[in-house]
Amino acid sequence: QVQLVESGGGLVQAGGSLRLSCAASGRTFSNYAMGWFRQAPGKEREFVGGTSKSGGSILYADSVKGRFTISRDNAKITVYLQMNSLKPEDTAIYYCAVRPLIGVISTTPSAYNYWGQGTQVTVSS
Repeated sequence: QVQLVESGGGLVQAGGSLRLSCAASGRTFSNYAMGWFRQAPGKEREFVGGTSKSGGSILYADSVKGRFTISRDNAKITVYLQMNSLKPEDTAIYYCAVRPLIGVISTTPSAYNYWGQGTQVTVSS
């Protein structure tokens, strides 16, 4: 099993910044991709960004490109989502997820086997 724990969410004014963390523990895989997703009330879960195990491949949704940045600390087995220039429409619960054994980032939630509990991000106008 893989355990994922997100942290760093909170309330911020529009234009502000937050950094989310996703710490992984438990079973390790020779290859994997990690993704960030978000889900706003009444909406489907949507892809925010993702990274391959090496970090050599990073993908962002168009809605966050240029504002959000994914980085990783392999020693800590932690992936970060730096969110700048936040907008009220970024308000959602943010989840990290792991796609084991496949190093290709997918934008589809069902491609990921393990999920964190989520962390709330609220952006006020």
